[in-house]
Amino acid sequence: MNAKDAGLATIVVTVWGINFVAAKLGTRELPPLLFTAIRFAFVALAVIPFFPRPRGQLRLIGLLSLVLGVGHFGILYVGIKGLDAATAAIALQLCMPFSALVAAVAYGERLGPRGLSGMVLALAGVVLLAGEPHRPDLLSLGLVVFAALAWALSNLVVKRLGPIRPLLLNGWTCLFAVPPLLLLSALVEHGQIDALRNAGWTAWGAMAFTVVAASLVAYTLWYRLIARQPINRVVPFTLLNPVIGVASGVLALGEPLSWQKLVGGALTLAGVAVIQLRAPAEDRR
Repeated sequence: MNAKDAGLATIVVTVWGINFVAAKLGTRELPPLLFTAIRFAFVALAVIPFFPRPRGQLRLIGLLSLVLGVGHFGILYVGIKGLDAATAAIALQLCMPFSALVAAVAYGERLGPRGLSGMVLALAGVVLLAGEPHRPDLLSLGLVVFAALAWALSNLVVKRLGPIRPLLLNGWTCLFAVPPLLLLSALVEHGQIDALRNAGWTAWGAMAFTVVAASLVAYTLWYRLIARQPINRVVPFTLLNPVIGVASGVLALGEPLSWQKLVGGALTLAGVAVIQLRAPAEDRR
């Protein structure tokens, strides 16, 4: 990969890593489901005017909005509210082991011994996180793990959609996710009006970061990189994501950095690396 594209890939994963801090700051002042709904509404407003309604694909996009928009992002933000950003950044890396497992179940793709060992390592890292001295809320940790599984399941829907422009898919998925998120917020959250009235520049700055930097800019750059470069050269950059997420949480929010968090993060990252960087020969068996 040339230096320009490598730099762009590094910028993208840095933005996504810092986004854990933005999500944490935003959900301190706004209910997490409401925060997610507002984020998606802004993304939809920014994207949809430039892309026509995708005919013949609305049912699958509607399903994706539930699995990805609500099941992944909505639940993830609820989980982040009860965790520190560093723990959430590490636990969310289970997306990759879950994706490998879902592909094995749905498409018969072979995991192989390296894939299985990677899953065990990643899960062991999250289990270690659950027992650290600054004990995380186990329900919140479980919600982040569920969000990782929902992300893996959303890939099945994306695959059924077939070729589709990424920004079009992003915008319309966000639009369809807003109503169920608002409904869930009305059912399980409270104080939304007061929260909106009292939210300060920190919450709205975090919202702007998630909308502009993490959603619009980062995803656009990422899709362009995927189009220009072989996937196996681009995807390994995502291994920097939890590292930046942990560093951002510690430096920006003053979160504690225990040995369990370091070792658990290393185990999870090693497991993800084993899965992502499996030998091509093994994948072809």
